[in-house]
Amino acid sequence: MPVITLLTDFGTEDEYVGVMKGVMLSIQPQAAIVDITHQVPPHHIFQAAQILTAAYPYFPAGTIHVAVVDPGVGTTRRVIALQKAGHLFLAPDNGVLSILLEKGGITSIVGVENEAFFLKPVSRTFHGRDIFAPVAAHLSKGIPLQRLGPEIRVDQLVRLEIARPYISDRGDIHGSIVAIDRFGNLITDIDIRILNRMADRFNHPRVIVHVSGQSISGLSNGYDTEDKGSPLALIGSRDCLEIAVSRGSAKIYFQAAVGDKVRVSVSE
Repeated sequence: MPVITLLTDFGTEDEYVGVMKGVMLSIQPQAAIVDITHQVPPHHIFQAAQILTAAYPYFPAGTIHVAVVDPGVGTTRRVIALQKAGHLFLAPDNGVLSILLEKGGITSIVGVENEAFFLKPVSRTFHGRDIFAPVAAHLSKGIPLQRLGPEIRVDQLVRLEIARPYISDRGDIHGSIVAIDRFGNLITDIDIRILNRMADRFNHPRVIVHVSGQSISGLSNGYDTEDKGSPLALIGSRDCLEIAVSRGSAKIYFQAAVGDKVRVSVSE
């Protein structure tokens, strides 16, 4: 049974997601269509890139991942399809695949130009229905990637400019909040790898996390390991530093927003 995932900023109040599924099932009735999420903030390409990168490894090889966060729909931006680690990705060439590209392992990239696989006529405002959905369905039936269009080099793709965490001369890690989940947890770009670069100093009880002018001492093992309403820091499921509040919202507690700075130091 072919698996197709969907990741969009469409929400679920309108018909858009349902229509895309209808198109895919009309072409490939055997498809198992899985919603990663449709609640990406409108036009937030970077958040979509993070979610896609975090989610795709948990699907079986051969899965087709469709990411439609596409503020440039109707313009000259390209639609691209690429193969990586046995998975296929179909997305606008607007940077939504930037993090995947950084991690390497790309085996093939094509521009999606063959209109034989599109619905007709193609709307200028709903390429999710008329291009992405039918192309994904045809891919799930086994058409070769190369039938979609010409090959593209990795260096020809649009990349987002992504700020990276770094270790200062003092040995502190400087990063930022890159996402806030529905529980109000603050997800940072400080991952376990950069924390481990502090190897000789890294010790959970000695870590101090600084955010919004406040500090949290030590790393917790879960969201409910402190008193209700108390802030805490932990390594979340994306293997990145998170800031939370036990049975509460860190977003509200810290009055935090995506882009706010976070610093990690180690007490002497």
